[in-house]
Amino acid sequence: MSGGPMGIGTSALQAFQRALATTGHNIANATTEGYSRQRVELSARPPQASGSNFFGTGVQAGNVSRNADAFVESQLRTATSANANSSVFYDQAKRVDNLLADADSGLSPGLQKFFSAMQDVANDPTSTAARQVLLSEADSLVDRFRSLDQRLSEQRELVNGQIRSTVKEIDELAKAVASLNGDIASANGRGIVPNDLLDQRDVLVRELAERIDVTVTEQDDGALNLFVGNGQNLVLGSRVSTLTAQALGEDPSEMRIGFSQTGANPVDITRFMTGGRLGALLEVRSAVLDTAQNALGRTAVGVAEAFNEQHRLGQDLDGVIGRDFFRVPDPQILSNQPGLAEPGVTIDDIDKLGTGDFRLVAVANGEDELNWQLRSVPGGEIIEESKNREPEDPPFGSSVGLNIDTDKIGDDPEPGVGDSFLIRPTRTAARSIDTLIEDPRAVAAATPAVVSTPTSAPLSSVRFEPAPNVSINQLGPPLEIDFSEDEDILTIRVNGDPQEPTIALVEGLSSLSINIQTPEGTWFIEFDGIPANDDSFKLSLDRAGPGDNSNALALGALQEERLLDGGNATLEGSYNTLIAEVGTRTRQAEVASRAQASQLQQAQEQRESISGVNLDEEAANLLRFQQAYQAAAQVISVTNSLFDTLIGAVRR
Repeated sequence: MSGGPMGIGTSALQAFQRALATTGHNIANATTEGYSRQRVELSARPPQASGSNFFGTGVQAGNVSRNADAFVESQLRTATSANANSSVFYDQAKRVDNLLADADSGLSPGLQKFFSAMQDVANDPTSTAARQVLLSEADSLVDRFRSLDQRLSEQRELVNGQIRSTVKEIDELAKAVASLNGDIASANGRGIVPNDLLDQRDVLVRELAERIDVTVTEQDDGALNLFVGNGQNLVLGSRVSTLTAQALGEDPSEMRIGFSQTGANPVDITRFMTGGRLGALLEVRSAVLDTAQNALGRTAVGVAEAFNEQHRLGQDLDGVIGRDFFRVPDPQILSNQPGLAEPGVTIDDIDKLGTGDFRLVAVANGEDELNWQLRSVPGGEIIEESKNREPEDPPFGSSVGLNIDTDKIGDDPEPGVGDSFLIRPTRTAARSIDTLIEDPRAVAAATPAVVSTPTSAPLSSVRFEPAPNVSINQLGPPLEIDFSEDEDILTIRVNGDPQEPTIALVEGLSSLSINIQTPEGTWFIEFDGIPANDDSFKLSLDRAGPGDNSNALALGALQEERLLDGGNATLEGSYNTLIAEVGTRTRQAEVASRAQASQLQQAQEQRESISGVNLDEEAANLLRFQQAYQAAAQVISVTNSLFDTLIGAVRR
């Protein structure tokens, strides 16, 4: 009977019933995300031999296959990751760009108003009103620095929060993929093709790719292995590793990405995390927010240092030598080992000061002593080392504008190999700058006259720093300074008294800096060359007239002086450079976002052309299978009629 008309009709009914069910399943899931069109594999049943011929025995329904292309799916994952990365980076960078370039809240208008007020003081140095406006504009400038820094800090907190939530989503998706891996491997082991489970897993993997770059490999049992970063195994079959967002570095407020397996301590893999939403958030934090806050802080330090240095050369309305106008922010220092004494870090040269951060790392030097290495952040390149330094060498860190005193770290507790300090010279400067002068009369607009007899080595810089509350009227008599040389030793005498230390005239010495202490304060003197034997000169300060504006003019001229970035940028120019850099990155991100969105659409269309459900095609299939089902039923009906006729004939 299995090979006769009845068997053929029955096999056709069963086959087309499954085809109709599969077609209905396709139609029902036409709008289901990630669903792949399915079809029943129909094949002829083995024929039966009859004499010298073979007669067909009907049709059989095989596996329900899934229209999917692994290569196309991989392309879609890649496009999904790239699109999420570029769109998130663009959205975040655009916020920073709009903040910095805002014509009302940006820094440029504040700098212009401040120096304009300084020019008004120069135009009328006796005007208390002009001086009060200067102090008011200085306070406004400080408020702008703080406001911009606060907005950037708020953006950083938002990014850190999104990093935490994205990592949590990645962890949950990885667990879901691992669970489906187990179900799929079990089904494959029983010879069942789990099409719908495969679709669900592809959707989850695509959602993972939207959050982070993921590499996919398939096991023999059908389970997928997922790798992130530098080959870290996020999912191996049904086993899952854990990603966490937590403070793993020196900064307790910075969310970093930790990787751990089976309860082990997390390893920091932040630098390997690229692609997707998480990669964009990490990149915008390091490439945009860090750079913006550091550059803003560098401008704040530049304003404070340059203005203070010139202001100290002046004299106020009461005859008092100028003091610091702004509070110069200190570098931020964070340790990976709480309790360690911090190194002494000061900014020595704003001209060399960049926008990067540094890490001071303790390493062994092979002599049971620690060697401190100054490394760049990010990157980790060694910039300077503390070992084998001679007393006459420039300060440790001078190549990047710093003076780092590692002796202050001390030995209680004693640092060990691997201990480190994160040094951020300007990160918190914009929030820490402040004005120190409240009295308008204390603005040092005048310049006390320096009387000097030139020596064979020209004076390149002379600065007097008075003791607290010392005025011109309290200064002592002029200083007479002379030099004597004996066997390459240069001795300096002040009013006939030899000063310590003496100067060893070593080969290659081309300039000289000396400090002279007096009861009234300290003179800082620099020579462009080396004074010769028997050279002498005099120094004194005279009280300037109330209308003297020479120091006010010098202070106003700082607006156009190239003080930063190796002598290539003015104070306002350095901020404008920041705006240009952020604007360029934002524009590039915008272009990339549009391009990636187009590529994602193309990848989605390519997948839909292969795996998507075409309702018109399914409707035609539905009609075709329905007609085939009815025809198969008719075969059974005709066969039944034939049997009835045959039985009736036999009964007669």
